[in-house]
Amino acid sequence: MSTVNKSLEGILVVSLEQAVAAPFCSSRLADAGARVIKIERKEGDFARAYDKFVRGESAYFIWLNRGKESMIADIKNADDAALLHRIIAKADVFIQNLAPGAAARAGFGSDELRARHPRLITVDISGYGDEGTLSDMKAYDLLIQCETGLASVTGSPESPGRVGVSIADLCCGMNAHAAVLQALYERERTGKGKGVATSLFEGMADWMTVPLLQYENTGAQPKRIGLNHPSIAPYGMYTCGDGKQVVIAIQNEREWKLLCDKVFEKPAMAVDERFNCNVQRCANRPALDAEINAIITTLTGEQFKQRLHAADVAFGSVNTVAELSTHPQLRRMQIGTPTGAVSLPAAPWRWRDDEIAPRPSPALGFHNDAIRAEFA
Repeated sequence: MSTVNKSLEGILVVSLEQAVAAPFCSSRLADAGARVIKIERKEGDFARAYDKFVRGESAYFIWLNRGKESMIADIKNADDAALLHRIIAKADVFIQNLAPGAAARAGFGSDELRARHPRLITVDISGYGDEGTLSDMKAYDLLIQCETGLASVTGSPESPGRVGVSIADLCCGMNAHAAVLQALYERERTGKGKGVATSLFEGMADWMTVPLLQYENTGAQPKRIGLNHPSIAPYGMYTCGDGKQVVIAIQNEREWKLLCDKVFEKPAMAVDERFNCNVQRCANRPALDAEINAIITTLTGEQFKQRLHAADVAFGSVNTVAELSTHPQLRRMQIGTPTGAVSLPAAPWRWRDDEIAPRPSPALGFHNDAIRAEFA
């Protein structure tokens, strides 16, 4: 019989957070059983007002704040600041992603807190890091996608594009989460907390390593090529005779030969000097695409996918969000919200002998009285 996973039960997390990056990190800690006290201003985390898509609630907020306790506090108010210090004194992890310098000015600088509480793990999430000429600038997801060059390699050949989800925020939240787990593990051995600092810019710069290395070692700016891979071919979208769009992905020469022999039924294409290795296929991409299009426009999308499946060649459909909603591989979970239960994609990991039982997403200030009484 499966049991509810509580890997982090007994861990207290205090998060002075808003928007996406820090809430993503703390939501994963909450999923693992940690107690997360979310500190909000009286207006609430501004992500609460991003949209009203889900029963009048923000889709962002209910997704990233499940399992947390919400308390309203003004860190500039002496009584509230004193209360927050009392809570932090009992905490294992303190997370903040306020505007640059705001937490320190209010008396919640990470170095000072760890000096008072040596077992405390502090997490500072920022836009550009705490050093450098841009460290004091506000930063949001789209700005970071542009600043790191991600937008320059995303989109159509005609214009740059934004990745369709808040990828810089989410990457940063993932990095913070991984660092917290590492720091907790280290504390088990040393008894000491750790100061963690991560930023949206650093996360995206890391993920941009391959385009950066390409440019710095060849002098060539990676080109935008739409729904195709910039350095592997064929690895992209093709349109069949009935208008259905299918993505094929060839990773090695064995798969290329299978594609030519069994799917295209043109064995000679595999050894054509223009296409006989990935470097040549990329160099001759227009000719390659012309050959492929001449073949698949004679097939329906279903016929093409049947051939690909039979040949064990990787492929995928270019689905809409509506098609994701009914996708056979989509696992779901139910969480409570202030306005009723909502179905979300399940947590993206599974335990073989435990299950994740997500707790509700809180109404603004729902836990005020209980928390204030507990830490009075």
